[in-house]
Amino acid sequence: MKRFLPFTIIVLILILTFLFPSIEVHPQSGTKYDTGDVAWMLVSTALVLIMTPGLAFFYGGMVNKKNVISTMLQSLICMVIVTVTWVVFGFSLAFGKSIGGVIGDPSTYFMMRGMLDGAVWPGATTIPLVLFAMYQLKFAIITPALITGAFAERIRFNSYLVFLFLFFIFIYAPLAHCTWHPDGFLAKLGVLDFAGGTVVHMSAGWAALASAIYLKRRNEASHSPARITYVIIGTGLLWFGWFGFNAGSALGATSLAATALATTTTAASAAGLTWVFFDMLRGRKPSAMGTCIGAVVGLVAITPAAGFVSVPHSLSIGIISALISNLVVEWRTRTSIDDTLDVFPCHGVGGMVGMLLTGVFAHQNVNPIVKNVGNGLFFGETHLFIVQTSALIGVSVFAFAGSMLLLKVTDLITPLRVSIEEETVGLDISQHGEKL
Repeated sequence: MKRFLPFTIIVLILILTFLFPSIEVHPQSGTKYDTGDVAWMLVSTALVLIMTPGLAFFYGGMVNKKNVISTMLQSLICMVIVTVTWVVFGFSLAFGKSIGGVIGDPSTYFMMRGMLDGAVWPGATTIPLVLFAMYQLKFAIITPALITGAFAERIRFNSYLVFLFLFFIFIYAPLAHCTWHPDGFLAKLGVLDFAGGTVVHMSAGWAALASAIYLKRRNEASHSPARITYVIIGTGLLWFGWFGFNAGSALGATSLAATALATTTTAASAAGLTWVFFDMLRGRKPSAMGTCIGAVVGLVAITPAAGFVSVPHSLSIGIISALISNLVVEWRTRTSIDDTLDVFPCHGVGGMVGMLLTGVFAHQNVNPIVKNVGNGLFFGETHLFIVQTSALIGVSVFAFAGSMLLLKVTDLITPLRVSIEEETVGLDISQHGEKL
């Protein structure tokens, strides 16, 4: 029966494409798009997509040689599974008509209905709705891929596919709706998350911690990175794509996009430099791995704040996030938690630091929307910081507890852990029959 299930899913999708072809007229005469905004968002969509192969290299270079293909594939498979889910009903869950401010009505844009008749998203009226949908899809793709670093080298691939699907539906989609939909619960509270501090990094980070705890330690917990050169390539691709991630979240070719681009690169640089200097201060050699990890932590931390803070404050965010994440990585190594590639200390903690510092440094002169909830704590106002802190606590509980529950459900459906023999041989051979 299990052998026929994937084929059954493909047949069902094929039937849906015939029943709901979504053939509509192209933009009506009254709809005017800004060609500059459309061009920038097309580029941004491609930039964000390249982050997932970048993540595959970043993670793949860090694991044992016998698990490189499996680890990289866990990222790449998100591109196909999440995309199909997004087109059928996923976009509707995240951005469809709000149900209680928590989730979208899955029928709103079912099979991309209503995409090609000149429709627009309320917050992006100068670009086609289908472009907004495809841009947001790339965020949905990389979020579950981020989690894979925590359970690398010990999860059954088929079981991971089930967890990936469940995580998208029950964790990612509700958080995206709550945060980025105008009628979302967190949006109405005034929570500021420019490009995914809560939706992407905190959700993935807490799910990673839950996964590491649930799956327990590897039988061979120590290893040497397979290809540090892969890590460097992955970092470059991630940094490159992150400009679409953050600057693209301005949803247009505007001065705000330029600000987000500037804060993104300065935070990453400051974090990479801080990580290396902090290691040297503790008597360690400056390493390529440390530089890469530090830069990514800075990219993570600036994500929620990119369009709300000034360039000098982005330097502060990079420095503070690198110091804190570095210390949490050090703490994690002294515990029994086997977060293989330190996803929680880097993405989870980095996202939380970024969310809090958004509440510290955000100012209305950078983005007028800040005026609705007040400037950051640094400027003598407290409301925004309280809102950000409250959201951080709530999202953390939801993402961790929800992920732990989904892991248990997945384990009941199909065992999560590979056998000792499969782990010893390596996941490349035992799960995919391939090797480097």
